[in-house]
Amino acid sequence: MDDGSLTGQARLLQLGLETPLTLVESALDRASASRGVFIHLMEAAARTDAALSSKRWSAGRPLSPFDGIPFAVKDLFDVAGTVTTAGSRLRSASPAVPHDCAIVQNLRRCGMIPIGKTNLSEFAFSGLGLNPHFGTPSPAGHEDRVPGGSSSGSAIALQRGIVTVALGTDTAGSMRLPAAFNGLVGFRPSTGRYDMHGVYPLATSFDVAGPMANNANDCAVMDALMRGVEPAGVAAPFPPDFIVDSSFLDDPKLQPAVRKNLLAFVARMESLGARIETRPVGTIACARAAIRTLGWLGGVEAAMFHRERLASTERTMMDPRIVTRLESAAAMPADCVATLRKLRIDLMQRLPQDLNNAVLILPTVPHVAPSLAPLALDDALFASINLATLSTTMIGSFLDMPGLAVPSGVDSDGLPTSVLLTAAFGCDDAVIAAGLWASPSASRD
Repeated sequence: MDDGSLTGQARLLQLGLETPLTLVESALDRASASRGVFIHLMEAAARTDAALSSKRWSAGRPLSPFDGIPFAVKDLFDVAGTVTTAGSRLRSASPAVPHDCAIVQNLRRCGMIPIGKTNLSEFAFSGLGLNPHFGTPSPAGHEDRVPGGSSSGSAIALQRGIVTVALGTDTAGSMRLPAAFNGLVGFRPSTGRYDMHGVYPLATSFDVAGPMANNANDCAVMDALMRGVEPAGVAAPFPPDFIVDSSFLDDPKLQPAVRKNLLAFVARMESLGARIETRPVGTIACARAAIRTLGWLGGVEAAMFHRERLASTERTMMDPRIVTRLESAAAMPADCVATLRKLRIDLMQRLPQDLNNAVLILPTVPHVAPSLAPLALDDALFASINLATLSTTMIGSFLDMPGLAVPSGVDSDGLPTSVLLTAAFGCDDAVIAAGLWASPSASRD
């Protein structure tokens, strides 16, 4: 029986209890029945790929244990034969791209099968996931809530059981936030970990791709496959050193359920042998204050990238909430931009010493998924809630910190909460290992 995991499907294929054809047909059936999740389904191509994969398995020559497993792709990634819309109708008439992006190429070499391009906030510039052009995907069981963005479709494709893994991107929180709102695991790597060739940009100093899955183990496997390397062993027997930043726990904007579940997560880690220190982290506080007072540097880069579009009549065809954010970012004074760029470098250099090789535990987002309807009707409320939603993950992006969002529980309404395991730039393997260690199913023999 499919347990909703990538590795579970791989076991079924190996045992002959599933075939690529049945996996792909099941995924396509569920995808076709969904609304607002996919911008484009690749039904014919996926079936052709599944037939070829099934022949390889029958001949005993699969390309990898994951040959034939379907996955979803955020519509920022080039996939041969499809249009990369970036969630905007302005790009709907663009020509289909002739080649896969580098990451999709790596997954295809393992025999994995993209079934479609998922929906997102227009141009990936929102943490809430609303899209007026292609619809807004909704979580099963909580259809009145936002999906989180910008990788909204990828998250909901997982949450609704259409696929077991999906690709997304993260500039200010776009992987971590939809993972948090939907009880998923999402990984934001350090910049440079994956080849970004063929991924539509927003702010190139901050843009990263990443995997999203139902558990940390599948994220770890996908991390390797996306880099074109063999997945390593997933056991993480060491007890990690963690730091809990106390300033976030004292924040009045932190919802009680998020705080309660974070503390329960910490207590469980402590009971398993983890060494945990609770204290404010100075570099994090500096970055947090700078973003609050000066603004978001990634927004400046995004506004520069879209400057010609904003100066033309095309702006009238864009989501007005996105236009407002871009124009606000474009108005940041040059001295503020220079200050933020210098501060970013300084703080990134100081952070390793401040953390002393520990993994930092933060709330991924200070609240559960907000109600959708009020945000769709009130642009000012949308702007306020969007900024609050991004408030923690922006810090990690500003400092280029790898981060793994993992579920921590639910609130009284059954809405997921999440904790963020994060560390200094380049400590991706330590973050993934900590996530594996923290997993309830991890082996610590």
